[in-house]
Amino acid sequence: MTSDISIRREDGVAVVTPVGDMDAVTSPALAMTLERVLSQEFTGVVVDLAKVEFCDSRCIGVLVAAFRQARDRGIRFTVTEPQQQVNRLFVIAGIDQVIPIGASTGDAVSELRA
Repeated sequence: MTSDISIRREDGVAVVTPVGDMDAVTSPALAMTLERVLSQEFTGVVVDLAKVEFCDSRCIGVLVAAFRQARDRGIRFTVTEPQQQVNRLFVIAGIDQVIPIGASTGDAVSELRA
C-alpha cells in the first residue's frame, strides 16, 4: 500500500499528515519529508497520524529520529491522533514515553504556537 504525505503551515508550526500505511516501503518518504521540514524555520512540528492505519518499526524509527533532530534544533515536536492500533504499538514500544502524543492536532498546534 502507498502513502501520501501533506504538509501545511500554521503560524510557524508545520503539520505533517501521512495517509495510509507507514511501513518499510513508505517510511523513507516520511523521513525525507520530516528532514525537509526540520531544516526550515518552524517553531514546532506536529505529525498528524489520524489517517495512518498501520505503522511498523521502521516508522517508529523515523519518528524517534525526527524527534531527536527537532530537539537538537530547538524545535518542539509532537505526534497526534494515532489510531488505536498505532497507539497500542507506541505504548508497547515505549514511544509514548519519549515522544509527546496528543489527542488533538488542533490543540497541539495551538500549544506549539504559544
